[in-house]
Amino acid sequence: MQKKAIIIGAGPAGLTAAYELLQRTSIIPLILEKSTDIGGISKTVNYKGNRIDIGGHRFFSKSDRVMEWWMNMMPLDKEAAEIFSISYQQKTREVKASRSNTDTDTLVARNPDLVMLVRKRLSRIYFLHKFFTYPIQLSIDTLRKLGIPTTVSIMFSYLQAQLFPRKEENTLEDFMVNRFGKTLYNLFFKDYTEKVWGVSCKSISAEWGAQRIKGISIGKAIAHAIKSTWEAGRPKNLSQKNVETSLIEQFLYPKHGPGQLWEEVAHQVTDKGATILMQHDVKKIHTAGNLITAIEALDRTTGETILLEGDFFFSTMPVQELIAGMDADIPADVREVAAGLQYRDFITIGILLKNLSFEDKKTGEQKPLALKDTWIYIQEKDVKVGRLQLFNNWSPYMVKDPDTTWVGMEYFCNKGDDFWELSDEEIRQTAIHELCKIGLARQEDVLDATVLRMEKTYPAYFGTYNRFDEVRNYIDSFENLFLVGRNGMHKYNNSDHSMLTAMVAVDNISNGIVTKSNIWSINTEQEYHEEKK
Repeated sequence: MQKKAIIIGAGPAGLTAAYELLQRTSIIPLILEKSTDIGGISKTVNYKGNRIDIGGHRFFSKSDRVMEWWMNMMPLDKEAAEIFSISYQQKTREVKASRSNTDTDTLVARNPDLVMLVRKRLSRIYFLHKFFTYPIQLSIDTLRKLGIPTTVSIMFSYLQAQLFPRKEENTLEDFMVNRFGKTLYNLFFKDYTEKVWGVSCKSISAEWGAQRIKGISIGKAIAHAIKSTWEAGRPKNLSQKNVETSLIEQFLYPKHGPGQLWEEVAHQVTDKGATILMQHDVKKIHTAGNLITAIEALDRTTGETILLEGDFFFSTMPVQELIAGMDADIPADVREVAAGLQYRDFITIGILLKNLSFEDKKTGEQKPLALKDTWIYIQEKDVKVGRLQLFNNWSPYMVKDPDTTWVGMEYFCNKGDDFWELSDEEIRQTAIHELCKIGLARQEDVLDATVLRMEKTYPAYFGTYNRFDEVRNYIDSFENLFLVGRNGMHKYNNSDHSMLTAMVAVDNISNGIVTKSNIWSINTEQEYHEEKK
């Protein structure tokens, strides 16, 4: 009898699971997606021909398996291929030659826009109405912008942290102070991080730093800057194996944004027999002993509830909602931990401008400003905006009119708080006002604006997270249930990590492996860490 896998969520992890099942097993996937969009937070929103990337997605991974998977799905455009070293071009050709699903020429013939661009990475910090290198460096430029007293304080504080580090790294503050020193932490990390999460760094687990910052430090940033200067002009290898993720210099990017790739994956899996049910909201998970037996989902278009039986189940839905929907006799402690897990929500305001601008200090006039950044961290304390994206620089095809500037203003909040409850018009006006307030635009240059809200964008490392193992151990006891992806595992993964969790889950099914520890080790195992202990 044909076996079936029910997959909750059509984001990177869910779609990767479906694709891998179809490639390597005889199991037929059925995907339930709550929203009207493919890709989860990796979707691309098209607003009047201008495309928005929710949160910004750099397609870069230290996993060859993921890099090859991406290029298998979307080949490099001709211009991009020319900038790589011969070895990587050869590797790419080998990948394309081995494809079993479809030929590269067929893909491009079907959709000439279905290609990956290679983009140069530039991210900076905007503080005191000045731009600073990210990660921050103790350079002559920093000295000039901050002044000698502050820079000397940073240096002594950094040295103190290296000589006398905090012995226990229990909190994110401990983690950052040990790597950057207290002065630099207070200047460039504390306020921004608390803006992102809405709580003190003392309340956030150090594990968040281990997940997102890993081996970054002042010393490594300086060493990388020196190495980059020395190697300037030489051919670049996209693999960048020995470079910290936060320091990479280039990355892949779909021509029309990340959603383009996941829409292509959805197209391929449905062509091969998978089913994707949009606007289907999972309401109940049925169990029998240590197995999941079926899922009830509400069809939002008809109001009807359907029952779907399966042999294997993949969940990318928030763990909190998964536990709440299970009909099993769940221990009270597990329910308590799951209910106490917290999330951070996210609002992006797309602002279309004639151009960005800056104030000429000599004349006091606002003049056009051309920036090459993909995103900018806004460190200014007197505004709520946390980060600014320049979609033109992610891909010139993200903007309808190349003579305009398409900006994303990113706000971190909680559903139900004061900012979230504002009307779309109030949020639009707040974003426009703040962009002008920090000196990067003029009101008269604004052409249009739109508001996008995303719930449960970031799983938080506070609340009951310190007891998350209780939930993990309970869910892992269900042999045919696999938690994958960011919200599915309540783990702040990048999209490549989320994909790997799905790939390894399918590996386990294919090989008859019962343990799930290898799935949970993704983004924590020693081989993947940028920092070797």
